[in-house]
Amino acid sequence: MPEKASFKNLREGERETRKEIILNAAVKLFNEHVFHEVGMRDIAAEAGISPATIYRYFPSRDDILVEALLQDINRIEKRLDTLLAGKRIGMEDLAIEVVDYFLANEPTFHMMTHFLTSGIVDPEALKKFKLIQEYFLNMFNMKLKQIQGKTHDVFYTHAFFASVTGVVLTFLHYPGLNKQKKKEYMHRLALAIIKEGVELSVLDRKAAS
Repeated sequence: MPEKASFKNLREGERETRKEIILNAAVKLFNEHVFHEVGMRDIAAEAGISPATIYRYFPSRDDILVEALLQDINRIEKRLDTLLAGKRIGMEDLAIEVVDYFLANEPTFHMMTHFLTSGIVDPEALKKFKLIQEYFLNMFNMKLKQIQGKTHDVFYTHAFFASVTGVVLTFLHYPGLNKQKKKEYMHRLALAIIKEGVELSVLDRKAAS
């Protein structure tokens, strides 16, 4: 019985290794090519497997995207934990961090917007994405609480993240500016959003008092 269990564990380990190879191949291609031009055959070729084999591990390209996003969520969470550890930061720092992360990890941003904006998404993968989205926004809400020392209504967290994400979406491929200029402009916009949000919050508290 122990030998059978060990063999099963070995097979499961091999499966996870192959899934990791496929994920790495997909992310590499998304970094090198236009996101929507990368298909399952391209990923299979990069991973060194047949197109038929890839479907044993991922039913669709959307399933690969979900798995890749899940890995990114873990990296983002660790990055925010590092940012918050041992020092005092403000909302402005968090907004800049979100902008910079998406600019440094453009495939992640494209994968996320694919699920948010595309009308053609695998239903099962979409369900998984919604769970990831919910987890991420809850985690982000906790980071905001750490920064400001108070619990925010989830509406505020949604508004904060949607606004900063919208800045990246709108100006990621804005013509006439090089990468550095676009980055600086996005920083200015993100900071303007934070400033406006703080001022509105103050006005709301005054109105309520």
